Amino acid sequence: MPQVLRQHAEDQFAEELAELKRADTRQRPANWELSPWAVVRYLMGGRLDNGFELSAKYIGDARLMEIAVATLATDRALLLYGVPGTAKSWVSEHLAAAISGDSTRLIQGTAGTSEEQLRYGWNYAQLLAHGPSEAALVPSPLMQAMRAGKIARVEELTRIPADVQDSLITVLSEKTLPIPELGSEAQAVRGFSVIATANNRDKGVNELSAALKRRFNTVVLPVPASAADEIAIVTKRVGEMGRALELPAEPPALKEVQRVVQIFRELRSGQTEDGKTRIKSPSSTLSTAEAISVINSGMALAGHFGDGVLRPADMAAGLIGAVIKDPVQDQAVWTEYLETVVKERSDWKDLYRAFREL
Repeated sequence: MPQVLRQHAEDQFAEELAELKRADTRQRPANWELSPWAVVRYLMGGRLDNGFELSAKYIGDARLMEIAVATLATDRALLLYGVPGTAKSWVSEHLAAAISGDSTRLIQGTAGTSEEQLRYGWNYAQLLAHGPSEAALVPSPLMQAMRAGKIARVEELTRIPADVQDSLITVLSEKTLPIPELGSEAQAVRGFSVIATANNRDKGVNELSAALKRRFNTVVLPVPASAADEIAIVTKRVGEMGRALELPAEPPALKEVQRVVQIFRELRSGQTEDGKTRIKSPSSTLSTAEAISVINSGMALAGHFGDGVLRPADMAAGLIGAVIKDPVQDQAVWTEYLETVVKERSDWKDLYRAFREL
């Protein structure tokens, strides 16, 4: 079997999930692989009583994860909402992996997502030959999850047209999916729920109807509260991805991670870390996920075209590409930041030269 580029969460962390399952003695909702307490432990990481170490999947407020898991233990669906790059899809995948042991029942929301992709479709060869029948029915991931009592995931819910979104209302309120062509319905088995994600950059694209909003409990995932948290997230994910991609470079020095994170946080907030200088913010989101990509790109440059040590010149191109999405507006913002902030920091001279050389 060829080595896959990215394993599903339940495969990558199979050992952790198995250890948790053995140690978990608390009550589990129907068809859950772990108790709610154990699901949160899996997400937040830590040491079990037997000494086994769980890695942190989410670095942030544990209470948010408790609210998310408690929601799924009731009859309400969960909507993870926030700015791009705040780990909504990551958390959604790990919740499904820990609760259902399967994170692959996924519907990717786009402007072209149809009602059939949410509900069910048909095998047209069977349909033409024998007419509507259970054998001709092609269940969607949502219907599969209903029948199995598992978690279904819907990514980028607000990218889906509003009339298609509303086909979820009956599923979430009545826990049934009518199949009028067969005169029957699919009824949800206990343990079924839906985790949807949406980002606030899509606000106003396809707003959720009031009826659909009521079927979800919304948990807002914020950007990391502190620079230390964001540095920890970036360092952890860069290390994991570097090993997975087998990049021939050393792990980045903490100093370089700190500088990338500081640049992103300052441009996001519109002021320098010390609060003394106001600066303009670019149109780009400058998410934690983008910071991870900048450093991974730099490691690839350092490993394949350098000496394997990440240096400012390796990060510069990726940083500029992350910041400048609008070639006019963002270029002006970046130039001002470079000349008024980066240039004035005595310990950032090497970074300033790397930017200027580009």
